[in-house]
Amino acid sequence: MTAGFSGREHELRVLREQLDLVLAGKLTTRGRALLVTGRRRVGKSRLVQEFCDRSGLPYMVFQASRGRSPAAEREDFLAAVSCAGLPDAALISGNRPQDWNAALRALATAAGDTPCVVVLDEVPWLVEQDPEFEGALQTVWDRFLSARPILLILVGSDLTTMEALQEYGRPFFGRAGHTTVRPLHLGDVAAMTGLPAADAVDAFLLTGGFPEIVRSWEPGMSREEFLGLSLASPLSPLLAAGQLTLLGEFPGGGHARTVLEAIGTGERTFAGIAARTGGAAPLPAGTLAPILTTLAAKQVVAADLPLSTRQDTKNKRYRIADPYLRFWLAFLHRAIAESERGRPDLAMRRIGRSWTSWRGRAVEPVIRETLARALPDDDWPGTEEVGGWWNRQNNPEVDLVGADRGPVASEVHFVGSIKWLENRPFDRHDHEELVRSKPFVPGTGDRTPLVAVSRAGAEPGLPLDRVWSPEDLVAAWS
Repeated sequence: MTAGFSGREHELRVLREQLDLVLAGKLTTRGRALLVTGRRRVGKSRLVQEFCDRSGLPYMVFQASRGRSPAAEREDFLAAVSCAGLPDAALISGNRPQDWNAALRALATAAGDTPCVVVLDEVPWLVEQDPEFEGALQTVWDRFLSARPILLILVGSDLTTMEALQEYGRPFFGRAGHTTVRPLHLGDVAAMTGLPAADAVDAFLLTGGFPEIVRSWEPGMSREEFLGLSLASPLSPLLAAGQLTLLGEFPGGGHARTVLEAIGTGERTFAGIAARTGGAAPLPAGTLAPILTTLAAKQVVAADLPLSTRQDTKNKRYRIADPYLRFWLAFLHRAIAESERGRPDLAMRRIGRSWTSWRGRAVEPVIRETLARALPDDDWPGTEEVGGWWNRQNNPEVDLVGADRGPVASEVHFVGSIKWLENRPFDRHDHEELVRSKPFVPGTGDRTPLVAVSRAGAEPGLPLDRVWSPEDLVAAWS
């Protein structure tokens, strides 16, 4: 294992299973192609490099460069093939391919008949550079590469382009499997930071599970210590990753950045986002709607609907999809300049003033995702969807709804509340509020169970059907 690499056991296992299919000859072709997608800075390149190192086989990794000429890119590609230690690399010495068809055929020649792994990283940039690349890849895969014991891994951060490669009518349609690399999960963050469960949830909210940020959190370091150290340096991963992510996803800025900032600072409704981003007049719906669609396609923004037995498409709520970017937009977008002029205390003060209220809202989607992973179980064998419910006025707003499906359920299995305070448990007043709110959720009845998720536990004797603790949340990812 490479020094500093931890977590990702599930993803490594998925890649190994694909390689084992190649080695065992259990496919209709000798080779196997796999698309690996995921947002920028999520650790895709590090993951595939670790997999190659662990494979014990000859391998080649080529990373494309954005904006280069196709000819220069092909030359670098051939150089990478020649230097990678593939068994028949000597056969392509001096080769100067005039197109991608010839370059990829040279790869097939160099690979010979020995099992190997080939990684093409940032494939969307190759597609962007040369419109002939996709067709050449399909032709050479069908005629040469798939006839060899090769695991071909195609990696890309542009989710729209990577998904388009698999669409019907595109040259490579039906020729590759697909897996998505996501940020480290809560269990990984807890293990890497060495923190108690409740503090590990805080660490997840700050880092979003992005590997480079999690690795900068020294084991056992408190939230305040981590923030103090990170905010003191404008080059720290906590400060830099958010800016680099936005520059990579939205290099032109424009309305998309403004919309993101509006959502990141608390706007949740279409009308509220339009008002915040439009200046003197709200941003027109015809402008805002496609921006939100694009942000959702890039998995930067998520759109939630109330979960109940009644359809409700008018009360959509938007949120930043990953906790780290949500934290960065809320507190850190000004902190780089403040750190550069020696005033990290300004960001610390800003975080301190709003931390409890921000965390209370930010932890909700993390808890819903975690419970959806933990369920169904023996108590709720049919619960496969966990969401929330609200009306147009957000009064009431129910944190947890468990159901058989969503967003329109046939049965509601429980409703619940989230209380994520340092030292105050879920108490009688919280229970009474939940009891009052329950009848508003379509599909509930007198016997609908009540549940709670609490950072500090629950007051003894409350008639709750289940109370989940921070330890339960971390355990769900084990």
